[in-house]
Amino acid sequence: MDSLTQIVLGGAVAELVAGKKMGNKAIFWGALAGTIPDLDVFFRAFYHPIDAALLHRGFSHSILFSIVFGPLFAWIFFQCYKKKYTFMCWLNLFFWSFITHPILDMFTNYGTQFLWPLDVRITFNTIFVIDPLYTLPFLVCLVWVLFLKRDNPKRFKINLIGIIYSSVYLLWGVVAKLILLSQTHAVFSNENISVNRSMVTPMPLTSFYWYTLGEDDSTYYVYYTSIFNGGAKKIERIPKGNIRLENLKWKDVNYTDKLNIVSNGYYLLEQKNDTISYYDLRFGFTGKLTGEKVNKPVMGYQFITKNNAVQKAEQMNRGEAFKFVDFHYYFKRVFGN
Repeated sequence: MDSLTQIVLGGAVAELVAGKKMGNKAIFWGALAGTIPDLDVFFRAFYHPIDAALLHRGFSHSILFSIVFGPLFAWIFFQCYKKKYTFMCWLNLFFWSFITHPILDMFTNYGTQFLWPLDVRITFNTIFVIDPLYTLPFLVCLVWVLFLKRDNPKRFKINLIGIIYSSVYLLWGVVAKLILLSQTHAVFSNENISVNRSMVTPMPLTSFYWYTLGEDDSTYYVYYTSIFNGGAKKIERIPKGNIRLENLKWKDVNYTDKLNIVSNGYYLLEQKNDTISYYDLRFGFTGKLTGEKVNKPVMGYQFITKNNAVQKAEQMNRGEAFKFVDFHYYFKRVFGN
């Protein structure tokens, strides 16, 4: 999730486990702790772009990180505060603020390597990384708590309401996805389409609008569903083309396997002169966000080739597409018009 959401979650969890003893200091340090796992992004500049994609949400988002660094941070702060608060108070604050961060990220598209060093990413893919309906009510509750005295009984109740609300919202996303996923076979069958596999993921900023991607050996099939409109779906067909990852040649390290991990095998390759564009289709297309003015995959890489071998890889910049963002058009789609 985005940084603001992780700050809110860390602050709320710390308030729950340590607020009665520490007051607003618990929220402050919990909010800080909630951002620490994402500091792995600062190491990405030292890695190949594809390695960097796998580095993020790796060790720092694992249960092992929380087990190791929770006690370490607790001991440091226990000493810095000259033992004013118990070691267990600090341990609860840091451990739970650390571990809830990757648990929340599990619900997003990219997931987390929670069981590091096992090479497995856990993703439920039920909430977009920025979702105001999740974050804003949660934030309001936490800010309200900041203005209440430590011994005010309303403080615990209001914070708990925020935590319960956020948890129920996550559960709603899981239920919505399971329902939509159960309908994919019928939707494709109505168009005489037989897919090998399919995935369902929420669209940006909402859990009321969903993107479904299916595939067979030669074609990807895409359709969108608004929770407010369960009518017939318009299915878009996207040919896979003739270029496959296994056909690419690499100058040095072969990144074929890692790219398959990054995209879970949902990708397109397009070549123009000496540049090959690699599109990660799990993150959807820009069309519904731009009023169909620009309809390109949101995420991907560009490979510069020479003598038919990939010499350089860099992350694709989709900033140009977002110049055409049309929220009026987008929210009409969300609400099923």
